[in-house]
Amino acid sequence: MDTRSGSLTIGDRTLGFVEGGDPDGFPVFYHHGTPSSGRLYRTWLEDASEKDLRLIAHSRPGYGDSTRQPGRSVADVAEDVAAIADHLGVERFTTWGLSGGGPHSLACAALLPERVVAAASVASIAPWDAEGLDITAGMGEDNVEEFVAAARGEDALLPMLEEYRPMVLKGTPEGLLEMMNTVLSPVDRALMSGEIATFMVEQSAFALRSGVNGWLDDDLAFTKPWGFDLADISIPVLLTQGRHDLMVPVSHGEWLAAAIPGVDARLSDEDGHLTVAFERTSEIHDWLLQHAGV
Repeated sequence: MDTRSGSLTIGDRTLGFVEGGDPDGFPVFYHHGTPSSGRLYRTWLEDASEKDLRLIAHSRPGYGDSTRQPGRSVADVAEDVAAIADHLGVERFTTWGLSGGGPHSLACAALLPERVVAAASVASIAPWDAEGLDITAGMGEDNVEEFVAAARGEDALLPMLEEYRPMVLKGTPEGLLEMMNTVLSPVDRALMSGEIATFMVEQSAFALRSGVNGWLDDDLAFTKPWGFDLADISIPVLLTQGRHDLMVPVSHGEWLAAAIPGVDARLSDEDGHLTVAFERTSEIHDWLLQHAGV
């Protein structure tokens, strides 16, 4: 389906964004994963159109066509989303974030309660300093190595990401399966074919076309304080997580569910990491629409 692209300037930075679905529908801001970009999958757009929802997504600083913001925190996303909303004439909206986008959706929920009416966290990571949680337990080998390097700092992490980048830029669906081998459970591996695999290859290449800075800054932000308190969230929040997730183990979802006031937590016995994104989108949109008050 067609999308509409745009950009705006914040200080000395440029943010690229896309819109899709019903242009007159209730706004939904989508936060992409890590590494990824603000491109929108066909079935998400079709579902949004059917439900009269206006999907809006931006590429976080350093990804795709968005300028880097060195040293950014997770909380900094709230300023960018508010600026895009102002630019588009949007006052109130809902939001959902996938994987590395989950913390950014929660940041908007905590820091923009006068504008965000409901939020969804989908297969989100928990804070690095989450008390009582072993962050890497049950996580695939490649993600463990990435998080450990991120915790050590930029000098340890940057060479690893730069080594991966050429493989991503020249990627094929088959190559992506090989790259993600240690973080794909059987249910996610079964999903990684055809149109979904092609979408993931293309959006990853777009994300890293100018370098790995977005990926680098995401990972560094995840291993530092996020810049807001989950306990401050006062709006409705949906949390979904699959028990067959090797990228972000279900223990992260369990920890977040205990930390977010009044959360509607749905921990699925059937899902992995990718299935909640590509097979549960309609349910997520339904939930957001239900809580939008329209």
